[in-house]
Amino acid sequence: MLFSEILGHEHVKNHLIQSANKGRIPHAQLFVGPEGTGTLPIAIAYARHLICGNSGENKVACDLKFNGLSHPDLHFVYPTVTTDDIKKKPKSLDFISDWRSFLKENPYGSLFDWYQVLGVKNKQGEIRVEDASEIVRSLSLKSHEGGYKVMIIWMAEKMNIAASNKLLKLLEEPTDKTVFILISENEEDLIQTIRSRCQVLHFNALPEEIIAKTLFEKQSIPENKALKIAHQSQGNYNKALQLLNEDGEEFPFEEWFVTWLRAAYSAKKNASAISDLLHWSDNIASIGRESQKKFLAYCIDLFRQALLLNYQSEQLVFFEPKVNGFTLEKFAPFVTGDNIQEIFSSLSDASYQIERNGNAKIILTDLSIKLTRLIHKH
Repeated sequence: MLFSEILGHEHVKNHLIQSANKGRIPHAQLFVGPEGTGTLPIAIAYARHLICGNSGENKVACDLKFNGLSHPDLHFVYPTVTTDDIKKKPKSLDFISDWRSFLKENPYGSLFDWYQVLGVKNKQGEIRVEDASEIVRSLSLKSHEGGYKVMIIWMAEKMNIAASNKLLKLLEEPTDKTVFILISENEEDLIQTIRSRCQVLHFNALPEEIIAKTLFEKQSIPENKALKIAHQSQGNYNKALQLLNEDGEEFPFEEWFVTWLRAAYSAKKNASAISDLLHWSDNIASIGRESQKKFLAYCIDLFRQALLLNYQSEQLVFFEPKVNGFTLEKFAPFVTGDNIQEIFSSLSDASYQIERNGNAKIILTDLSIKLTRLIHKH
């Protein structure tokens, strides 16, 4: 990946190039940005600039290795799970072939996309102490090119406490010409001692015009369709590609949301609707935890869209319902300043409890009962 191939973020790219050329290279950096904004591609392009930029006659060979994401001075760590082949103590190196294929296919891919590659089912990805041990081992070796070694830790907030603690000393006193690039979507989920050792760079969502132009030029789709998809993507290029291919969700999230909403609305006057809510909770509890969390994030987005419409901010609304009989205009009046904070809080709490391996059926049933009360509070 080259800086020239990455969408947007010109000021960030210029900052990284100029600071590197002047020799002002922090040993630990934290790239923070939402999904689909290109934090990982920029980290790889930056690593390439550091490692291959001063490799002289070996630059062609260095570039070739980077094209295959197989340069010996470029290291990756990312969340993993146990699988049929790796039954215990999984680490990033066990999945390096899958990782390279994943990156080449879509460098803007999300954590959920990576979990689909791994086949997480009801497991949750994590960066473990085995990864931290591998980091210490690999960075203790001499640089292949005689220059920089770069360690990219993707989704660093998935590091468990044991892994974080093992890395602290290395982050504080790194070996010579070693650069750490931590990438996170949720900076607050990183432990403070890790964050305090990093120089932080924040990335904004991609502008709609950049996404639209890229879709128009590289995907050869009509300009009006490109603009529409860019608006719906909310600055997330990965989401734009999913919308383009009409493959945004493995599960019928919108259908589930509408079924849930209608049952919760009916439950106040119709006791039989409670059984519909219980059946709904059973259904969602049967999918994997990562999918449950993704669905709850989808629900938060939809409630936010309804609130924007209710408050007459139509220009920020992108959602276009596909379920028969459901419109955002009819739904919006039920989402107001009187209930939105509690709705967001309830959905966020449910997602947190599921991530902590709570009983999904109980959590979702409790959430459904809360929603029954909240959508009538307007």
